Amino acid sequence: MRISSNFDSGAIEVVSLDDPQDIRLRLRADNAADFRQWFHFRLHGGAGTALRMVFENAGEAAYPDGWPGYRCVASYDRRTWFRVSTTRYEDGKLIVDHTPERDTIYYAYFEPYSFERHLALLGRADASPFARLRNLGATVEGRDLDMIVVGQVAPGRKPVWITARQHPGETMAEWFVEGLLERLLDPADAVARRIREHAVLYIVPNMNPDGAVLGNLRTNAAGRNLNREWREPDPVTSPEVFLVRAEMQRTGCDLFLDIHGDEALPYVFFSTAEEVPGFTSDAAIRQARFVECFATVCPDFQTEEGYKPGRFGEELLTLASKWVANHFGCVSLTLEMPFKDNANLPDEQTGWSGARSKLMGAAMLNPVLRHLCDDR
Repeated sequence: MRISSNFDSGAIEVVSLDDPQDIRLRLRADNAADFRQWFHFRLHGGAGTALRMVFENAGEAAYPDGWPGYRCVASYDRRTWFRVSTTRYEDGKLIVDHTPERDTIYYAYFEPYSFERHLALLGRADASPFARLRNLGATVEGRDLDMIVVGQVAPGRKPVWITARQHPGETMAEWFVEGLLERLLDPADAVARRIREHAVLYIVPNMNPDGAVLGNLRTNAAGRNLNREWREPDPVTSPEVFLVRAEMQRTGCDLFLDIHGDEALPYVFFSTAEEVPGFTSDAAIRQARFVECFATVCPDFQTEEGYKPGRFGEELLTLASKWVANHFGCVSLTLEMPFKDNANLPDEQTGWSGARSKLMGAAMLNPVLRHLCDDR
């Protein structure tokens, strides 16, 4: 047997592969920071063999609370992913028991979103008559940081910003953007058409392409957690935030959505802006309308479970949605989707998945339109 991870978003350390019933692995840290939880690797030569894979340092992961109830994802063709139900966490170790049906199988923390798919998404958007591609500059390692602009700047049209994958291991965020864009650029969709008439949307599908390719969980190539850089982004070590924030200040912002995934909580929820300094009663009403509309059109979303007040402490205004809420006084939300499953609507086969993330992205257009119409 052989395990390899020298490919786009691959990440694992192999300790021992001598015994199929005692494969010893270690989660690999981000390239320049001590965050570890993401894994993605290929195993070859295991068809019909009962495997036991032990991730020895799972207890040292960035979010060990993410392991209880977690199930590893796997795929034979890198297109159809399924959950491995015999995944368990005990004594600080993640243990995956599985018997592959074929010689080659991929295992991952969550359904990957490849850089090639990212480029294809940009290409499809740029080919649409409703969108254009803009390059904002380069990342730490010199990759393109691209933005999709949908709609034409005109008097009365509101600037709407959507960013995803500040944390590169949160691949559900770019699946979400893919679903949102497919609907937004559909000429037959009336909701999309109205949004394009009332707003200009600035969409960054992948804020952290370096980290995504490197197989990082949380940081860029310089080891920076981009969602802690918004108060004072460094153009050298966090150029991704520096460039996006500068463009946002140029265009203004009437609505901001930052798309993420949460390792521990098995729910879809918003991190809202009540704790942001200067949060007004009018902002509270506009935020509540947006949240209520999303809950109406998307049963996967809920408002009972989420982050507790005070979670971010002094870091609050270093986070994208909190800085934007404070700076622009607009509705500014962080959407969190689960790495596990939605406990309210579980799916035994896939858990939370890329497909469910895409559907959620499409559903987000309804509250966006409601927000734009309420503000007119």
